[in-house]
Formats: sequence, structure tokens, C-alpha cells
Amino acid sequence: MSNVWTLDHVFATRADAHPDRIMVVSGGRTWTYGQMQARATSLAAALAELGIGMGDRIAINLPNWPEWIITLLAASRLGATIVPVNPQLNYHELKYQLRHAEVSVAVTAERFRDTDYLQLFEDLIAELPDLQYVVTVGEEELWYDDRIFQFEDLVSSGEGRPVPVALDLRDDTTLTMIYTSGTMGKPKGVCLSHRSLVETAVRSFEAIEIEPADRVLVAVPLFAVFGFGVAVGTLAAGATIVLQETFSAAEAIELIAREKISLLPGVPTMYHLLMREPTFDPSRFRHLRSGVVAGNSASPDMVRRIRGWCDVQIAYGLTETGPTVAITRFTDPEEKRASTVGRPIPGVEVRAVDFRTGALHGPEAVGEIAVRGFNVMQGYARMPGETARSFTPEGFFLTGDLGIIDEEGYLRVVGRSKETIIRGGYQIYPREVEDQLRAHPGVDDVSVIGIPHEVLGELVCACIVPVEGAVITGRELKEFARDTMADYKVPDLVRFFDAFPMTGTGKVKRRELERMVALDASALRLETST
Repeated sequence: MSNVWTLDHVFATRADAHPDRIMVVSGGRTWTYGQMQARATSLAAALAELGIGMGDRIAINLPNWPEWIITLLAASRLGATIVPVNPQLNYHELKYQLRHAEVSVAVTAERFRDTDYLQLFEDLIAELPDLQYVVTVGEEELWYDDRIFQFEDLVSSGEGRPVPVALDLRDDTTLTMIYTSGTMGKPKGVCLSHRSLVETAVRSFEAIEIEPADRVLVAVPLFAVFGFGVAVGTLAAGATIVLQETFSAAEAIELIAREKISLLPGVPTMYHLLMREPTFDPSRFRHLRSGVVAGNSASPDMVRRIRGWCDVQIAYGLTETGPTVAITRFTDPEEKRASTVGRPIPGVEVRAVDFRTGALHGPEAVGEIAVRGFNVMQGYARMPGETARSFTPEGFFLTGDLGIIDEEGYLRVVGRSKETIIRGGYQIYPREVEDQLRAHPGVDDVSVIGIPHEVLGELVCACIVPVEGAVITGRELKEFARDTMADYKVPDLVRFFDAFPMTGTGKVKRRELERMVALDASALRLETST
């Protein structure tokens, strides 16, 4: 097994060739490839002195800060495994992930927003036997505990020290264990190899023709596989990473203009908020040449709106697929770029199979999307049964998503198999209904869910966030829907929300939304009659 796709090898190749090129921009400061390499090497040496090496798990509980990337590169040098953590997790969620992943070292902010992480991790280190050390990013004096270190002190202590060579570091070494967001159940630790994440990032960025001169805004969180992959793909190309601590539409607009951003990866929610922001003015984005929409589905209408000011590509993937499965290209026909997620990246196979029997579907038939290739995960950590159930005998990973592959190999995602609504025996794909309702001028956002019903099995419920100031009724939206879809797909129930419950990665918490939708008789009569 080679090591050409290890992050350490790919990064060292770039840093050695162009040490003076700007690699990271954050908070008005810049770091070159050489400076980031020096800091990562020092941190790796210090961690090695503490006994951290091949296979050890290092958790990162930080917003999009340079220290996140330095820790990633240091871990890669040692052959350790990164466990990205969402800083928005509560104490019990964080404790579960750290315990399940058997984390040895946690790198965390001392304080961020309203959370005192130093106090939180002082409690956790006393409760978790695997957690040996905590490294904090901040300025607190930490003389009182020899297991807690200040990040800058640890980096300084490693300067000039040798870093042990990770002799067993190979392409198939586990680079990261990323926990799923848990929107449909308990989070699972997805194990991705160096090759899975690094080559996938490289192939994805080849599709958007990244160049060393590009400046990439990383506003999607690094703890999510999308943000992680964007950072890796950018440094693999020798380009510049411009970090936004956490996403804010107003700040992102200023960053795009001031930092001369040329590539803008983001989830649909991010693009949606950008276009809603009062200061949004695409004429200021003179250097912006392309975006990438991924993370969850963007409707054809949204894609057309974005392409009015930015030539965006559409990507599809999951945490378990590293993440990219397919992506559109500049050379694709315009209709394919608007209505599909493109074709698979090189080296990846995609099938549409019957989600009950596993039988292969022909072109243009809806089936569960199954993926095989270097990008697919090694498995779920400590869950062999769940891992086995996720693969076909031929080695294809079953995504749980429904899609159609056309005669030319383009993939169109229809929805989640678990979200399919069965109403009176008819199958209804929520995304199809959502795409139609989003075209209504008074609809800002929409999520379609199934609600249990004694006679029909399920009813179609459209949850709507109206455009600010718009006055729309459930009856109006139903009439709008009847003009574009079959009667059985028209929502039975329309509920209005100020905002949807969201995960830290910008996805709707569907189970929470379902709980919020009351199905008593009075609510049903009210919503279906207005």
C-alpha cells in the first residue's frame, strides 16, 4: 500500500515546493505554507513527547480557526486520527462522542461565545479514562493541572525537536472519525482513510478547475466532512484558505469582496442567506469565478438564482463517501447542471438499486443510490453490525438516498428512502414537492414531512417559512401546488414557522420538526381550510 495520498505527503509536497505562498487567512492575519508546516511540525513533536502516535485519537473542538488546521496536519504527521467535534454540542453529547471514539487528546477553545470549554473539559478529563490530555486555545494560565496545556506553549515546547517517523502511515490509515449529525438517530463515528478524504477532495476540486492562485472561502464548518474536505482540497492544490470563524451572511459578503475570494463552497442555506442579506451586492465580487453547492439538496430554482451572479457547481455526497460521489462540471450541458448533481468523480461507481431487494435498476428508474470506490468509508467505529448492513455483497455502500441515473450517467437525487411518504399506497418524494413549493414567491424555505394517518397511512405536510413580510395561506399554496403536480402529492396540511430547527451543518432536524407538527383534529381542520 502506497502513501501518495496521505495528507502528510500531499501537504509536505506543497509546503516544500512553495513555502512562501499564503496558505491561511484568518482574522486579518496570514500564514504561509512554510509557517503552517513549521507550527504543525512543532505541535507533532510536542504531542509525540506526550506519547501520542499512530492510531491515537485527537479531538478538535474549535470553530474555523488556524489551530484547527495546524492540529490536523500535526495529527497526520504522527499517523493519529482526528475526531472533529461540533462546538455546539452540549455536555452529554460531547461526552458520548469522546467516550465512544476513545479520545486521548482534546484540542479545544478555552471559551467561545457563551461556553466555558475549559471548565467543561476539566470535568470531562476527570470522568473519561481514555482522555489523557487537554490542549486549550486561549490565554488562561494552566499551572494547576499537568494534563492541561495551552496550545501556544505546547507548540513552543516542540520547536527544534525531532518528530518520530510514522513508519506504518499508509493511504489506508484512518485519518478521521467524523460523527454523523444524528438527524435520524444516534450519531455514528464514520472512519475515513487518508486516501478516502484526500483523493476525494482532490478529484472534487479538479472538477471546478482549482488553481494555486485561487482563494477559497471556508465558511462551512471544518468539523463537518464538507468543510474538512474543502480545506484539504485547497491545500492539496496549493491555494489559499480564507477562514470564516462561523458563518454570518453579512461578514461573508465583506470577506468575499475584501479577500478577493474566487471559489465559494457552501450549503444551500448559506447561499440562501447571502442572497437575502441587505448588503448583498454581487458587483463587489469581482474575483469570484465559481461556487460549489453541497451538503444537502438545492432546488433547480435556487441553482438558477445563484448562477445569476456566480457560476456554481452542484455536488452530492455523504459523510460516509468522503464526501463527494458526483459533481457537475463547467463542460456539462446547462440543463444537466441545473437538474442533476453531475456524474461520479473518477474511480467511483454509482448504481440505483431497489431499496428492498437490492436488485439493479435500469436508467431513468428511481432506486437507492449505491456507491463503490476509494472514497467510501472504512466502516462505523465500534459498530460492525451497522457497517455490514450498509454494504451490498458486491461492496457497494447503500446511501439511503433515492436517485435516478440517466442514459448519459448523470445522477439526479430524489430524496431519502427513509423520508419517502406513502399516502394511500402512492410513493411521494418530499424533495419533489419542496422544489415546486420553493418556486412560490412568498416561500422562503420549505420542508415536507409525512404525518401518520389512520386511513391513508400518511398525510403530506408542508412546513413553510414565509418570506419576511409576505402574507400567504395554506389554501393558496395548495392551489399553487395543484398547477404543477398530481393531486395525491399536493400537501394535505400546511404549517407555518418562523424558522426550522437546524443542525450545525445547516440541515433541517426532521424528527424535531415532525414533533413540532401537532396532528390533532382542530389543527388539521384549521390548516386545511385556510
